[in-house]
Amino acid sequence: AFLITALLSIYLARSIALPIRRLAASAGLVTRDLVQAPKIPDLSKRHDEIGDLSVALRQMTETLWDRIEAVERFAADVAHELKNPLASARSSADTLQRVDDEHTRNKLVQLLNNDIHRMDRLITDISAASRLDAELARGIVEPIDVQKMLATMVEFYGTRTNLREIQIKFISEFKKPTLVQGIEDQLAQVFRNLLDNAISFSPPFGTVNVCLNTSSNIAEVFVEDEGPGLPENSIESVFERFYSERPPEEKFGNHSGLGLSIAKQIVEAHGGEILASNRTLDENGDINISGARFTLRFPILNRK
Repeated sequence: AFLITALLSIYLARSIALPIRRLAASAGLVTRDLVQAPKIPDLSKRHDEIGDLSVALRQMTETLWDRIEAVERFAADVAHELKNPLASARSSADTLQRVDDEHTRNKLVQLLNNDIHRMDRLITDISAASRLDAELARGIVEPIDVQKMLATMVEFYGTRTNLREIQIKFISEFKKPTLVQGIEDQLAQVFRNLLDNAISFSPPFGTVNVCLNTSSNIAEVFVEDEGPGLPENSIESVFERFYSERPPEEKFGNHSGLGLSIAKQIVEAHGGEILASNRTLDENGDINISGARFTLRFPILNRK
């Protein structure tokens, strides 16, 4: 009995206690050393609870490391974007002290006001972007009728007085609700960002189309404008942070370049995808760009 007990103790120590100690030591490194990504032992070949624990710890560590790298990249991008208006404001302030001409002073004061407005806009949007992960985690997920939401938003935008005679049309032939699982405020923010972009790029008396199509398990939303379209070499770049390609007549600094990046983050958090492309029009064999198109796809909620 003593011999059997000793052998079982050695076996349990080697097969259970030792792997758990290795996992605990590796997990402890995560809290003490974040300079290098710690390596959690891969025990996935063990088809037991310890193997499952190893897989969970490895996934958790990889996710944590990805978040740390994302925060570092975001901080670097923020510092880079804030340096430009700060440098411009500092230069204007230094020049203002040495200039006596009234007209030149007024131009410098206006430039200072523009830089301050731009920094205020950047800080506001950066704050919203930094809170997005927490808001998505705390948000209440519920069935949302995308068709009703889009129809309401198009109706609301149609009452705005700053549309420059732009028409907004909602096109959908479905009578039944199109339900997706999500957070209502966040999805509404995505559609607002896309509609605001489409309106700002549309010419006066142009048309913005919002279309809803559904397949067996996917809801597709198209937001189309009649503007100049997207540059062919930067279609994928429009979703990058701080990327901004605005109409020439629009006042500089009104947009931070975070709108589409936030929209993509929200859509992907809802299990969907967002794509950018150009609308093309074939006239006499020549293909011309007739505007931009943003396509959103969401999984439809199946309710019995």
